[in-house]
Amino acid sequence: MFRYNFQIFRNTAVVLIFLLSTLFSEAQSRGIFSGRITEKASGETLVGANIYVKKNMSLGAVSDFNGYFSLSVPAGETVFTISFTGMKTQNIPLNIVADSTTWLDIVMEPFSTQFKEVVVKAGKFEKPLEDQTVSIEIIKPRLIEARNTRSVETILDLTPGVTILDEEPQIRGGSGFTFGVGSKVAVFIDDLPITAGDAGKPDWSLIPVENIKQIEVVKGASSVLSGSAALSGAIYIRTEFPGTKPLTKIQVFGGFYTAPRAPASKWWNGPSLLGGASFLHSQQLGDGSTDLVVGGIYLADQSYIGAPIPGPYVSNPGDSISDKDMANRRARINFNLRRRSKKKEGLDFGLNGNIMQKKQSTVFAWLNDTAGFYRAYPGAVLLANTLTMYFDPFVNFYAGIGVSHNFSNRILYSDVQANNNQSNRVLMIYNNYRFNKTFSNIGNLQFIGGLSSQFTASHSNMYDASGSPDNTIWNMSAYMEFEKKIANSVNLSAGMRIEHFRLNDSIRDTKPVFRFGASLKMLQETYLRASLGQGYRFPTITERYIRTTIGSFGVFNNADLLPETSWNAEVGVKQGFKFATFYGYFDMAVFYQQYNNTIEYLFGFWGTPSVSPNYGFRFVNTGRSKVTGVDISLNGQAKLPGGFGLNTMFGYTYTLPIALEPDLVFAYDNNPGGNNEFSYNSTSVDPGRQILKYRSLHTVKMDVEFIYRSFAFGLSLKFFSKIENMDKAIFDFEDATVGSGGTLQPILYKNYFYNHNNGNTIVDMRISYSFATHHKLALISDNIFNRRYSLRPLKAEPMRNVTLQYSMNF
Repeated sequence: MFRYNFQIFRNTAVVLIFLLSTLFSEAQSRGIFSGRITEKASGETLVGANIYVKKNMSLGAVSDFNGYFSLSVPAGETVFTISFTGMKTQNIPLNIVADSTTWLDIVMEPFSTQFKEVVVKAGKFEKPLEDQTVSIEIIKPRLIEARNTRSVETILDLTPGVTILDEEPQIRGGSGFTFGVGSKVAVFIDDLPITAGDAGKPDWSLIPVENIKQIEVVKGASSVLSGSAALSGAIYIRTEFPGTKPLTKIQVFGGFYTAPRAPASKWWNGPSLLGGASFLHSQQLGDGSTDLVVGGIYLADQSYIGAPIPGPYVSNPGDSISDKDMANRRARINFNLRRRSKKKEGLDFGLNGNIMQKKQSTVFAWLNDTAGFYRAYPGAVLLANTLTMYFDPFVNFYAGIGVSHNFSNRILYSDVQANNNQSNRVLMIYNNYRFNKTFSNIGNLQFIGGLSSQFTASHSNMYDASGSPDNTIWNMSAYMEFEKKIANSVNLSAGMRIEHFRLNDSIRDTKPVFRFGASLKMLQETYLRASLGQGYRFPTITERYIRTTIGSFGVFNNADLLPETSWNAEVGVKQGFKFATFYGYFDMAVFYQQYNNTIEYLFGFWGTPSVSPNYGFRFVNTGRSKVTGVDISLNGQAKLPGGFGLNTMFGYTYTLPIALEPDLVFAYDNNPGGNNEFSYNSTSVDPGRQILKYRSLHTVKMDVEFIYRSFAFGLSLKFFSKIENMDKAIFDFEDATVGSGGTLQPILYKNYFYNHNNGNTIVDMRISYSFATHHKLALISDNIFNRRYSLRPLKAEPMRNVTLQYSMNF
């Protein structure tokens, strides 16, 4: 496998050298398409409208703060597409004259909804949102910038139906708590995976939040389009390429954590500070055929969690860690380089890259549920220094006759130097080829087909339960999908994917998955959709082979872990509306998802009784389960006379996650009192309603922003209902250690679960002032009411923090 790995690396390097060597080719006659985009009703300029060549989306621009745009394109007859959220998309044919500028004032009419924003990555096909056959949420840069987003998962946590728990994305209750390992949601940046190849955990800190164009969240089983990890859904993050005018953004912020509410105690002296700075520069080089984007960020955070304090009788307190050791630091620099060929129209190629160094403390459990709420449990702190980098060579060819070829690659390397024998080195190589064709002789039937490969090699003593600290996993897949639009009102889609996995050349599995979908335009702004899809996920190296300790308890391997599968069905409706100048859409979906061989993270006595620790967590197949529910979104915006404006986002999700085989004995533990049979009923604190563990049934997400000329005021709200069920063994361990006077530090959670687990409402606020055209000041407070809360057992969420942000765009 390592020889195969070297061959892929060598071949990819050859492609990279070829791309760089052909960056400068001979000139081709070009012209400029410029203009200004305004709204018909109010005459106001539209900021951030998309302008691109219909047959070659790599040629595009975005309107600036005054609605102006300029785009350099080859001379000749060209059709341009202009789109903007809430406006009717326009296709405009023009004759571009060489060495001259063609000017056009473009007036857009409201469509009353966000439907006409083109979604490319989420559904693979280039089509409007209303034609999608699955539920998709879209997040635009406005909210990302307004909230001083330092890492993208914090903005995803505001998305209806999405919860981020321990950095793990969860969609519609598809998973419980797993310390972030084995995500059932695939995460992509520019169509390439960002999840760690060994653990299946997204690394959010790698994503350049300063250069996000759009985030698309696909809900429901998405393995056909997005691969094995997309058992419950997928998240696509799209970055922005430059227009003809250079753009530079600079942000600087500083802030502090406030003292927590009683009974939690303030563990630090003086202020607990956080701060950072980011920059972005994008421009077209030379004659406009080369795009360059460079960005970076530096963040420093003293951490809201203090170092552990061992109890008086604890014999194994873990590493000696001070409060200063808990501080976090991160520095990242990234670039995008794209060249449009002048010798071959429709050909573009380039290289994207990202290099990051970070020092991070990860806390797995709190000290206790009262005064030590914001301190760590002894031994349950992972201190890591991490170097991560990736390089993405790519080639795209748009033939102009309904055919395109896309070849993309990612070479990702990560070196984690950590305490507690948890260091890890990972090399991941991902390759993808995609072919698109529109068959005009079959009513414009659209076809996508492709091949993808992902190889991961890991070296870590955590995984030596496999027999070696060196482990590899290889995945090869082939996929295809057809889409057909009938009578401009019905859209049909069908697809399949075949996945093949090899783990250490000894464990192999192959699985086909299928999906079907349809959407129907019922009225002018009423759209009905339905979909049925399968999901498949192969367990990661971590889930099978991890063996380590976390304070007084351990994490245990399970080499017999089986892949989990699912199928998802949903019916949804999207209704556009307009009341005076307020327009938007209402979306509701009813869904059913069933899982087989459900993988859960269970607490029990898994180790050898004579070896300590012999109790802790393990990944286990628990049988069949299902999640049913309803997902509701209401998004809108308004522009009022006198400089007033309003942006709204609201979502409510109800899920009912149920164990379908509550009496199934799926494992036996090694309790010294006898081998206990593990079933859902025997391991649950509250098995009465058969609710899966570590789930909330109700979530509400909301963001409202009021605008008056240069001022803006925003409020975000998140509500999570109580955790309904959890592992009974955690309470058993607490009962055995509290007041025993032994050498084990108690884990305290039972009192919090029964007396404070009543649901949580968290409110964030912000106010900003824009001045002198290019400058903005913002005051932002997260958790403004300073709520003391937890979303998963033994994990304290941040207390209130306040930051002051300065932004400059020019």
